[in-house]
Amino acid sequence: MSTDSSSQVKVVLGIDVGGTATNATVLDEHGTFLVDGMVEVPSRVTEGPAAAEQAIADVIALVLSKTGIDRGRVLAIGLDTPGPANAKGVISSLGATNFSDREWWGYDIRAGVEKHLGLPTIYNNDGNAAALYAHRQLFGEHQYQRSSVSAIVGTGLGAGVIENGEVVVGSAGMAGELGHIRIPVQDLLADGQPVPQCNCGLYGDVESVASLTGIRKSLLPYWLTQYPDHPLHDMPIEKAAKAVRGYGENGDEMALKIFDQQAYALGLLFTIASNFTDPHAYLVGGGVIEAAPGFRDWFLDKVAVHTSLRAESAAVAQFALVTDLDMAGARGAALAALHAI
Repeated sequence: MSTDSSSQVKVVLGIDVGGTATNATVLDEHGTFLVDGMVEVPSRVTEGPAAAEQAIADVIALVLSKTGIDRGRVLAIGLDTPGPANAKGVISSLGATNFSDREWWGYDIRAGVEKHLGLPTIYNNDGNAAALYAHRQLFGEHQYQRSSVSAIVGTGLGAGVIENGEVVVGSAGMAGELGHIRIPVQDLLADGQPVPQCNCGLYGDVESVASLTGIRKSLLPYWLTQYPDHPLHDMPIEKAAKAVRGYGENGDEMALKIFDQQAYALGLLFTIASNFTDPHAYLVGGGVIEAAPGFRDWFLDKVAVHTSLRAESAAVAQFALVTDLDMAGARGAALAALHAI
């Protein structure tokens, strides 16, 4: 853990609220992160907004204590949560990933946190926040002359579009919800494999394939019928879905077919993205990049193979991994807050 000895430098905080944990970081006014590792507490989102906001207060107290920073030096809070939510931080009226309880539907979490903590609060969804941080890490001083599209494979599919170093939010803040773009899944499904359905209700969108939920609900149940002697038959489906990555790292044939389908879905998404934004970079993050280096490189290569770019775009575009994934959301939220104040 880094600490800041100056009593004059002001800071912003980055807060990433997830389904199980809320983590925090500190960014000084000169753009230096003062936290090297994870500082987190249970998110308590399943207990409703009041409990989740108290968890945010708790993680802020923890990160300030660990860095030795007085609360009076905090200029603002950058907050992110899973989407969909609008640009002001109002959770979708139909709920959102990890915020499915009705108490969250239409809830203004940005305003709630600002009122609870008494500090200006700037909101982004988690996909946009992670995409912003990944963009900065990749392009550095050239970030404001570059564009990128990021896809973060987790429980759902987080994503973000960055143009000239800025998050594309759209008129209502719903831009970048790339997980809910329908793709031609007939290109990637095996013969007889059912079209997967997303939690949002759509059939054949990107998230229905490229997510842990997609593995649990659709991909793994189908592929287990094709491999009747596979050891994952002996596990409950929730546990088995999480275990697939380990099998993939070890070269298991069935697991590699599942991850190839996920890479194919991301490739189809990036192909669509290339036609409306033509970015300089396509970034992939999520649990798959926390895997063994050989496996994550294989996965990124598969995404690139399944992405169809025009020759002119292919000559300049690059495929890369989202770095510091566990901290990317909080760090991106902090960067957005510093830029906004």
